[in-house]
Amino acid sequence: MKKQSAQFGYRGRRSLVLVVVASASLLLVWRAVDLQVINKDFLQGQGDARYLREVADPAHRGMITDRYGEPLAISTPVDSVWADPQVLVQARESWPRLAKVLGIKKDVLVRLLAAKRNKEFVYLKRRVSPDLANKVMALKIPGVALAPEYKRFYPAGEVAAHVVGFANVDDVGQEGMELVYNDHLKGVPGAKRVIKDRFGRIVENVERISEPEPGKDITLSIDRRLQYLAYRELKKAVKGNRADAGSAVILDVRTGEVLAMVNQPAYNPNNRSKLKSDHLRNRAVTDVFEPGSTVKPFTVAAALESGRFKPHTNIDTRPGRFRVGRKTIRDFRDYGVIDVSTVIQKSSNIGASKMALAISPEHLWNSFVSVGLGEVTGSGFPGESAGLLTDYGSWHEIERATVSYGYGLSVTTLQLARAYAALATDGRPMPVSFLRRNRADAEEMASMYQPVFSSKSLSAVRSMLESVVVKGGTGTKAAISGYRIAGKTGTVKKSKSGGYAEDSYLSLFAGMAPVSDPRLVMVVVIDEPRGEEYGGGAVAAPVFSRIMAGALRMLDVPPDNLALPGQHIALLGGAK
Repeated sequence: MKKQSAQFGYRGRRSLVLVVVASASLLLVWRAVDLQVINKDFLQGQGDARYLREVADPAHRGMITDRYGEPLAISTPVDSVWADPQVLVQARESWPRLAKVLGIKKDVLVRLLAAKRNKEFVYLKRRVSPDLANKVMALKIPGVALAPEYKRFYPAGEVAAHVVGFANVDDVGQEGMELVYNDHLKGVPGAKRVIKDRFGRIVENVERISEPEPGKDITLSIDRRLQYLAYRELKKAVKGNRADAGSAVILDVRTGEVLAMVNQPAYNPNNRSKLKSDHLRNRAVTDVFEPGSTVKPFTVAAALESGRFKPHTNIDTRPGRFRVGRKTIRDFRDYGVIDVSTVIQKSSNIGASKMALAISPEHLWNSFVSVGLGEVTGSGFPGESAGLLTDYGSWHEIERATVSYGYGLSVTTLQLARAYAALATDGRPMPVSFLRRNRADAEEMASMYQPVFSSKSLSAVRSMLESVVVKGGTGTKAAISGYRIAGKTGTVKKSKSGGYAEDSYLSLFAGMAPVSDPRLVMVVVIDEPRGEEYGGGAVAAPVFSRIMAGALRMLDVPPDNLALPGQHIALLGGAK
């Protein structure tokens, strides 16, 4: 009995064990079915919610190049450091190390996380160097990760800053061409699903939702070589004359393209940490000034076109003073009886005034308007000023007189360059372009304008302007060996409350080259020179000579003044 009872007890225990094992196996099978079949979608969703993320796939901004394809603005891939505040807040002990590596104060980091505590994403530092990115990830702090982005870089730095402008940290154009063509340049980010680990790092790309669309490139009219040359010489002149500021513009007279545009002071778009707001503006486009004697060629052209004057018509400027109403107009000295050509060569205010008073104010006004004075240049540059040219109906005799030699109206450097380009060609003001433009398109745009001046008058004025640069003229320092140069000096008293300052000047030179077949026009403005000289002929003309000599050489423009042996060889050494 005992033996049978023992056997029964053994069988019972074995059966019990088998039942337990079978039940456990069935339970495991059921659990597997539940996990893999019944609740698969739910569980997969819960797992994805923790590790699967949809992230943006950045698209780079379009490149900006000069007319020959040299980069002026490019985007390079970098990383930005970001965090999930809800995760990072649980690792407070790591905050001091993180703040130190990022180069920020701990309390700044604390405030940032506190402000974003209910969010899942916050940037800690945008667009960091690869070395810094590696140091951050080496800390292995939960909730801290890297996000791919693009950083804008400007190879020409401050040399082209005022034209190219810059984009902000979010790749949105803020100044210059970056702002004007922002919609064209900006890319459209794509999207993808990825799996991230607990540190926020992407460990697997799951699927592509949409492809990123890179921004489109643009080609500027700027010639980077001329830009560097003009910038160097302008900066040297502003510094050497202890001036406040300066601008220079070079236009291709055949197309209206801006080949170079520089300003002082400038700024470095790659490092804007200590940027001064007044350094941002493109003075050549936004700042207006009274052009002074540089406007006299247009007065003379109007006088010639009226038929009342010829290049050799005599004008009595004695005794160097001319009373108009209650005002007295003065020349630098008494030039006596001089002809119209000498009015330009000697820059006689009295001669210009007497011509302006001898023709109708409407004719003079129309002549100024016909070359683009008083209107924007068509460049589309943000903040461009149209200058000021009041209607002739409001002119009294004194206004007619002063306007004739450049007071009582205002222009920009670019606007004045455009007007001189009209003098250099057929009298029509070509719309200005910062984008590369072919000659056919330019001529089609110019056809919208009807020239007011005849070719005979324009040719005569160019000859007069050429006399300014030779011996006896006011702009001899603008001469370039081997080339015929035409231009006009300007020395303008700056306005102040109640009149004009006696010791505050703008020095100008506007000119073209070569005279036989004009290719380039250039205007140089030096604001408030404080050196020994302040006249346009002494301060601005030499800058014109140095820049234009280099530009003609770089563009392979053949010399047109080889009358003296060895002049072409002398050109290789630069302007004299």
